[in-house]
Amino acid sequence: MRLVTATQVRFGIVGIGNTLVDALGYALLATLGLPVFVANLISTTAGMLLSFALNRNFTFRAKDGDLRRQALLFFGVTAFGLWVVQFFVIWLVSHLFTGVNLLIPKGAAIVVGLFWNYLLYHYVVFRHRPVSPVPGAAPADSA
Repeated sequence: MRLVTATQVRFGIVGIGNTLVDALGYALLATLGLPVFVANLISTTAGMLLSFALNRNFTFRAKDGDLRRQALLFFGVTAFGLWVVQFFVIWLVSHLFTGVNLLIPKGAAIVVGLFWNYLLYHYVVFRHRPVSPVPGAAPADSA
């Protein structure tokens, strides 16, 4: 049994790439004088768009799925993970371990968010569905 699958490795590579786009884009835009909120909005949006394209086409190879459905689910899952799941984990870890460095709860939230994203992308957003037969057509093995 493999500890890490090829899909999980591709997911990690994509995660590193879109995180770099977000972080470097944010740094560049903020350095150029954009307000931090605007710089963050642009950089996170660019990171999410790149993440969707690469996860759909490279990580999960789900190019044949319904693009609109996948996009809505992807952005819903990602936004919920970032704004609800991470917030809850940060709150929980901060309250369970009072006085810890503020990066500890954020780190825990990122780890939980990685699992959240991978599992929901794999089983919901980019789930491979069997091709349904055409109504009234004979089964393929009955020739």
